[in-house]
Amino acid sequence: MDKLQQIKLPIDKEFEEFRRLFDSSLQSSNSLLSEVLSYIKRRNGKMMRPILALLIAKLFGEINDSTLHAALSLELLHTASLVHDDVVDESDKRRGQSSVNAIYNNKVSVLVGDYMLATSLKHSAMTREITIVDLVACLGQNLSEGEIIQLANINASEFSEEVYYDVIRKKTAALFTASAEAGAISVHASDEMMKNARRFGEMIGIAFQIKDDIFDYYSSDEIGKPTGNDMREGKLTLPALYVLNTFDDGEMRKLALRIRSLDASDEEIARFIEYIKVKGGIEYARQAMADYRNKALALLPPSADRTVKDALTAYIDYVIERDK
Repeated sequence: MDKLQQIKLPIDKEFEEFRRLFDSSLQSSNSLLSEVLSYIKRRNGKMMRPILALLIAKLFGEINDSTLHAALSLELLHTASLVHDDVVDESDKRRGQSSVNAIYNNKVSVLVGDYMLATSLKHSAMTREITIVDLVACLGQNLSEGEIIQLANINASEFSEEVYYDVIRKKTAALFTASAEAGAISVHASDEMMKNARRFGEMIGIAFQIKDDIFDYYSSDEIGKPTGNDMREGKLTLPALYVLNTFDDGEMRKLALRIRSLDASDEEIARFIEYIKVKGGIEYARQAMADYRNKALALLPPSADRTVKDALTAYIDYVIERDK
């Protein structure tokens, strides 16, 4: 049994119900919209966030219709944000596949993203839980705010880990946090359980993003982006921030600012990447991931069902061990 099978073992039946609900939600009588939605369905990933919502619901109770609609609402919002992000970032690839805007155009991408966002809100209402509706709305705000903070930080002269983590919490981690919390809300878990679920999701989300940032230092066709792609967009992530703040190298700090202002050449970016690796930036980021893993696992209740706990342990291990 591979890790993904182990993760889904306690929720196998419910996850299939979720997949059917997801597929049925992305349908339209409009031919162009139907075509784009079908493409999005075909390239959809492993659905890690809905899996988390289902597992947390199973941890604290029994998965129900509210759980399924909550998980769907969050996955649709997540997918809509990716469609919009590709337009903002002018990306033509998403996880090794052509982005929606690369196949169609920016106008179609934005409008389809808007359609998915509206569908997300519809399914949040179908949970019949106003707390989940509020959760989804706040998540949308956080995702947008995180993007704006990230854009504003491109012009910053400081190399702040605090800002880096603020962006993560409002973007990647916010999705995992909301998924875990929604799962707990859907089964009417106690306030303490919901607090731990939120924290658990946040720890996983931060570890997930750090792993994505490490990928940027290595070339892989499977990941779907070349080495240094984040830096070509002016983004400096945890490995670079650690090295820049630890070693007093004026030349590299100037190069880092050139990267942020989009003035660095591919050769300069390659040299900067090698410098970060040599100075221990990757090791530092990997240790940070391990720390967040341990913090997350410490939040799991000792008395919980062993199969579900094992699945959640496998879940976070998968997050930090994955190769794409």
